[in-house]
Amino acid sequence: MELKRVVVTGLGALTPLGNDVSSYWDGLVNGVSGAAPITHFDASKFKTQFACEVKGFDPHNHMDRKEARKVDPFVQYAIASTDEAVKDAGLEFDKLDRNRIGVIWGSGIGGLTTFTEEVANFSKGDGTPRFNPFFIPKMLVDIAPGHISMRHGLRGPNFSAVSACASSTNAMIDAFNYIRMGMADIIITGGSEATINEAGIGGFNAMHALSTRNDDPKTASRPFDKDRDGFVSGEGSGAIILESLEHALARGAKIYAEVAGGGMSADAHHITASHPDGLGAKLAMSKAIADANLNYSDIDYINVHGTSTPVGDISETKAIIDLFGEHAYRLNISSTKSMTGHLLGAAGAIEAMASILSVKHDIVPPTINHFTDDPEIDNNLNFTFNKAQKREVNAALSNTFGFGGHNASIIVKKYHS
Repeated sequence: MELKRVVVTGLGALTPLGNDVSSYWDGLVNGVSGAAPITHFDASKFKTQFACEVKGFDPHNHMDRKEARKVDPFVQYAIASTDEAVKDAGLEFDKLDRNRIGVIWGSGIGGLTTFTEEVANFSKGDGTPRFNPFFIPKMLVDIAPGHISMRHGLRGPNFSAVSACASSTNAMIDAFNYIRMGMADIIITGGSEATINEAGIGGFNAMHALSTRNDDPKTASRPFDKDRDGFVSGEGSGAIILESLEHALARGAKIYAEVAGGGMSADAHHITASHPDGLGAKLAMSKAIADANLNYSDIDYINVHGTSTPVGDISETKAIIDLFGEHAYRLNISSTKSMTGHLLGAAGAIEAMASILSVKHDIVPPTINHFTDDPEIDNNLNFTFNKAQKREVNAALSNTFGFGGHNASIIVKKYHS
């Protein structure tokens, strides 16, 4: 069976740096931090009182008030980003076979805002069960691709990938495989997350996973810095239109990049901590490179998972050096989480998008907030600290690793006919 080539034909973004792709990319290239004091709820009693929130988002720009009340914010975010991606790709569904267009979406947690509100309201009552009839369908992780498909009448493959912070990368790899095996012509993929609420911040605080640098939120996300103290929670959505090359060419679509390969693995180590030697990360990256039929030396840029946690940053660095050898020192590496915070299940989508745009524009966005070298990290690596760098980026690899030991890596490269 000859596998089809798969290309990227549309992008949509709703992020802490801006509510469209242009604003998001501009923020990345200019090293802008999206962190600020939390506005979604009163966080004054929480250990962490800041996050990377989406700003100025109005769901009524995408749906009427009645519809907006029926969906959780993570679905509102998904719809907003897919609206932009569909428009960007120039998709005219009436002229296409909707039976061969699918939606494969990622979210690590789904409707946590809805769950928090409904349980809190119940606990305030007298025990009489009074719940919103939309409680369960608002909360379900798989409801996001369901709403997207209903919005456009798309009857192709439709499901969610759930693998914690690797969710949307897993979704993209699934979409890539469905298209290249000829099971769909187009798939809307990506991910969304909306967990900046009492349960989300409180839960991660209880794990000691979040930075508590309340006096200086904008510099709190410090991947690879000696004084990093945890990740910064982020929210938003990224949508990517994947399409078979032949289908894209037939309809005259613009092409951002080609998806080259994907790799997945498990650490089989711990419920939250990555393997200390990065064995799972190394395996996922090596599988992606093999799937793409590339050499290690063909990779120019790695958008790393790089969450700003003490253990995770070290293990990922070890994996890169162990896998790439001397070529590791010729790579550009950056963690865009230093600017966006950690979007959990949506991280893979917006970071793959950063990789796609890096390939398109030959610019590597920076890792901001680096102040002090960590003696446990090889700082001869080019982490693209504090300022974007121009270089030819023919192939970029994007890593996402999730609680439970889920690892996923995806590779995009310049499109050549």
